[in-house]
Amino acid sequence: MQLYQGPTKPISIEIDKMKYCQKDETFNEKVSRIARTLADDDQHKSSLKDILGNMRFLPAGRVQSAIGSSRITTAYNCFVSGTIEDSMNTIMEKASEAAETMRRGGGIGYDFSKIRPRGDKIKSLDSQASGPVSFMGIFDSICQTIASSGHRRGAQMGVLRVDHPDIEEFVSAKRNSDRLTGFNISVGITDKFMEALTNNDDSSFDLVFEHKTYKTICAKKLWDQIMESTWDWAEPGVLFVDRIAEMNNLHYCEEIVATNPCGEQPLPPYGACLLGSFNLTKYIVEDLQNTFDFTQFKADIPEVVRAMDNVIDRTIYPLKQQSDEAKDKRRMGLGVTGLANAGEMLGLPYASDEFMDWAEKVFACLRDNCYKASALLAKEKGPFPLYREEYLKSNFVRSLPQSVKKLIREYGIRNSHLTSIAPTGTISLVADNVSGGIEPVFSHYYDRTIQTFEGPKVERVEDYAYAKGVEGKTANETTVQEHLSVLLLAQHYVDSACSKTCNVGDDVGYEEFKQVYVDAWKGGAKGCTTFRLSGKRYGVLTTVEEEKKDTTEIQPIQEEDKVEACFVDPQTGIRECA
Repeated sequence: MQLYQGPTKPISIEIDKMKYCQKDETFNEKVSRIARTLADDDQHKSSLKDILGNMRFLPAGRVQSAIGSSRITTAYNCFVSGTIEDSMNTIMEKASEAAETMRRGGGIGYDFSKIRPRGDKIKSLDSQASGPVSFMGIFDSICQTIASSGHRRGAQMGVLRVDHPDIEEFVSAKRNSDRLTGFNISVGITDKFMEALTNNDDSSFDLVFEHKTYKTICAKKLWDQIMESTWDWAEPGVLFVDRIAEMNNLHYCEEIVATNPCGEQPLPPYGACLLGSFNLTKYIVEDLQNTFDFTQFKADIPEVVRAMDNVIDRTIYPLKQQSDEAKDKRRMGLGVTGLANAGEMLGLPYASDEFMDWAEKVFACLRDNCYKASALLAKEKGPFPLYREEYLKSNFVRSLPQSVKKLIREYGIRNSHLTSIAPTGTISLVADNVSGGIEPVFSHYYDRTIQTFEGPKVERVEDYAYAKGVEGKTANETTVQEHLSVLLLAQHYVDSACSKTCNVGDDVGYEEFKQVYVDAWKGGAKGCTTFRLSGKRYGVLTTVEEEKKDTTEIQPIQEEDKVEACFVDPQTGIRECA
């Protein structure tokens, strides 16, 4: 059996062992388990072992820990709840389904927009409704009570439409640090609202439930409430729900109202996110000039698409509805990690013009070869069951090269969606701490406290490229507009969404901060998340001046003390869900 090096840093080895390996399983044994379970034949298994063993592709944590293992857990990281209707029976039914999903290791996103507003008359009981925020407490309690398997925090996303009458209560719901600690929250922003906001400062906006207007509010006033909360407390996030619908490949057969907890996968009711990321640092040919191996990248993509497609049929699902949804559409979200490290190892400073040109080639290569591989897989195994000719009319599909669209017309396509940009917090750390997702390097090194079976352990962690002598541009050295430019570039080539944190320095004023979200909407983003070091929730980072370099020193914290289910990790600066 060929032996692969795997992670080399002590903390990376420890986390891989703790989170992703079975008891007494080595890295190489884990690679063999995954490849054996997901391969179609011996050739495919050999290719997978090479790709996984050399860490060129990193399946999401659930895939690594669950697939082919003795654990009775799902290989899917996250799901979206079934529709939560305005009835106690439905709410409790979805709460029960949530409990089962979290018990099997899945995080959940919910849309609470169909629950009637606080104070609304309940005629059958001659009483008043308590509103969606109060019912979120039920789901929050479940998340706190049921420990997700595999040493993973329970993760939840709560969404409320911007036109819901209780939106003001929702926006301020997490200003109390003891409330809804198991949730991330995001506002579902409509184009109608953004048009009212940008067309006229005094434009009014109706808060409506079931076609009844409960309140008319100044759009700018409501926007300020959202932005002030985000400015101070890092929440709520913003989802552009009409953009999500407009760009959905399955516009003809589904409605999307929520996302997974980190926001990179907009999903329909009972939808599931199957994630994995190509580690771009492993495609750097380290020689005198350092080059990116596009040939190897292109060769790996169809092998990975085939393997991840097999996950859909070879895992367990907490609920039958989730299984049916996954198999009807065969959705996956393949992305990248180590973008910043790889670019700067090529001598391209993060977000520079040269970096953006190279990154665009990477994103285009990923998109085109994923769709090509899925079309050819459809020729062999058949398209996803809900494939129709309308698929080719989807706005995103229309942006594909003609050669790829020709294949889809001829054979259909195996997977409805193929690309997504996840935050990759933990899997990137396991890969010797490559820069996460499409984020810049947060710090060149930091101290991280991890919880092990033997108790808490503090480890010094160096950035992957920094350990190789490449001192990359940090998140704090990257302007908020540069952050946004990378997000918008990636979104253009990604059919789902992108988890990207736009770091906001103290030199950015409140008005400029607000404009970031408007620019994100105008630029085609499906959502936007920001992070302020000086915000009220995350004030634990301090900048330290050292001779000839600036870095960030992280004060050790106990992971167990961080009760946020899916949160902006103050040690890495990214939104982390797994």
